[in-house]
Amino acid sequence: MNGENMDVCWNQLQPGEDAAADRVDVHIEVLVKSESTVRRAEVRTHVLALLDRHSVIMGSYKWTEFDDEFLAKNVESVAVVDVDVHAPLDLKMNNLCVHIFSLNEDGPSTLNLEEEEELSAANHWLLPAAEFHGIWESLIYDEGIKTQLLDYVSTAVFFSDKNVNSNLVTWNRVVLLYGPPGTGKTSLCQALAQKLSIRMSGRYACGQFVEINSHSLFSKWFSESGKLVTKMFQKIQELIDDKEALVFVLIDEVESLTAARNASQAGTEPSDAIRVVNSVLTQLDQIKRYPNVVILTTSNVTEKIDLAFVDRADIKQYIGPPSANAIFNIYLSCLEELMKRQIIYPRQQLLNLEDLHTVGYIESEVTELSLHLQRIAKKSVGLSGRTLRKIPFLAHALYAKTSVLTLESFLDAMDKAVDQQKKEREKLANCV
Repeated sequence: MNGENMDVCWNQLQPGEDAAADRVDVHIEVLVKSESTVRRAEVRTHVLALLDRHSVIMGSYKWTEFDDEFLAKNVESVAVVDVDVHAPLDLKMNNLCVHIFSLNEDGPSTLNLEEEEELSAANHWLLPAAEFHGIWESLIYDEGIKTQLLDYVSTAVFFSDKNVNSNLVTWNRVVLLYGPPGTGKTSLCQALAQKLSIRMSGRYACGQFVEINSHSLFSKWFSESGKLVTKMFQKIQELIDDKEALVFVLIDEVESLTAARNASQAGTEPSDAIRVVNSVLTQLDQIKRYPNVVILTTSNVTEKIDLAFVDRADIKQYIGPPSANAIFNIYLSCLEELMKRQIIYPRQQLLNLEDLHTVGYIESEVTELSLHLQRIAKKSVGLSGRTLRKIPFLAHALYAKTSVLTLESFLDAMDKAVDQQKKEREKLANCV
């Protein structure tokens, strides 16, 4: 299905039109059922008819049930995504960019460097991957981090498509996400690759995602010198040679490169270690010249990042622990899911932060539970994103008296679970 014509934005401004119309691109993601064989053009026609009937929405919105028999048979969902405004949005007054895709159900395959020893250098996914579905929406950050990253990579690919002279306007297609462990850097890279493979499904027939574990690769096999690095990038090059594929290469824990080079210079590692690291940097310089590759990297130890690598990164984005507001929204999404699954029952309305701000955070029957959640969120500051997502599970596992709880009882359990996690952190800190 992806081999058909490019996705198009409708209602775009035409030459001579008034640019003050304030039209923006509104992205519509259409998930087609894996067993469906219908043509993209047919899906697009029915989706546009749906959007014409429901043209005014509030922010992001998703349809999962359809009156249209064609959509009900062939489509899992139609979602208006990445909309920041919470005011009513008139779809007819903006450019509708419809992205039609289906998920690849296969799990990751491995890229082996040497068959006889089965040295696995990386995992490889075809995108969009079912394994990565929903990660983008689950990651909650402040200050529009996700939007900025999405805009950066989209612009990098756009400039390449337009054959902009990179000697005059420079960009490397290299992203560095750094910050403490547990803040979702690796997940954000996976989600970004997934999102862009969907966003550009009309430009590229498929997406490829290669995740390299640099810590394992560069700490274990230095005795093999640069041979393994060369073999690894030869395999990646084979993927990039397919001009119909958009390839993402993730190097996790990129500070391992620096640690290796510094140790080599100090004489504590074999002399060929520094050649391995230099080989990696050289290979990155070579593959980044191709318009259909994006290099994503993460680092937990910022002071150890090699300056030679930092210079190559166009965007250096700090990913820190969630703020109280971000934690509130993370918990809110968890509670909505548990109410949907009737683990919390009956369903009760929780106000979002904007609604609480509007009513001045005044305690009442309407705001009581939402304000309790806000207090829990403030108490949770300092916990990693990974831990925050576990809090609802721990609350049920450790403090639930019954399998199904009211929202009030579940919030009490979450309050206790947060206290327990903070006490465990203090004990661990005292043991170090």
